[in-house]
Amino acid sequence: MPSPSAIMSMSASLMNDTAKTIYTDVAQLPYLNMALDELQEYFELNNIPSTNEVSDILTVGIGVTVIGFSNTNPQLPQNLIEIQRLWESPTGTNNFIPLTKKEFLPHYLENNPISQFLLWAWIDQEIHLIAANAIIDLKIDYIKSIFMTPLVIGQVNANIPITNCKSFLGFRTAALCSQFIGENKSRADELNGFASAALDRVLGVGTKARQSTRTKRLPFRMGWKQRSF
Repeated sequence: MPSPSAIMSMSASLMNDTAKTIYTDVAQLPYLNMALDELQEYFELNNIPSTNEVSDILTVGIGVTVIGFSNTNPQLPQNLIEIQRLWESPTGTNNFIPLTKKEFLPHYLENNPISQFLLWAWIDQEIHLIAANAIIDLKIDYIKSIFMTPLVIGQVNANIPITNCKSFLGFRTAALCSQFIGENKSRADELNGFASAALDRVLGVGTKARQSTRTKRLPFRMGWKQRSF
């Protein structure tokens, strides 16, 4: 698992500044954060297994109808990006069954509490439930955020919690720095090509681990051309 400092050393070397005279860690860090955010989004879009997570049990009290990231009890995991499935069980029994997701909850159940939730809705970044007349345990299968960006300069020696990411992050950080610090578009174009190949490899490893058939995704370089980085 590489450290941000190691990635930025690679990036500086790609720009002929191994000593980091111009491309210091401080100068590069905003662009490394951008590259980390991009990689996180690619992982989410391609359902890379390292983004999968199961929450701890959330104990929901009688009458609780909303679970959010703040100001609710319980609260959603702070690294939650997208919910895949929600499970419920009578508290303490560990007998979980899945809930059915709805766009909106049926209003005819609002004043008729039962001992199970059965249904849930995702509204305004919160889980919405029908009020239950019993304490219920919930578990969440979800896509998580791996990189807690933005990283700050005091975190550059701590390892990034994912393998096989150094090549993409090094090339992509160098490309961003070349374009926006060095204003060297031709070098940035070349580095983006290397970043594209590195991204293919890292996504290919994750895809191969979970399925036997190949899938075709939108190439990194195609997206780069359209966005005109």
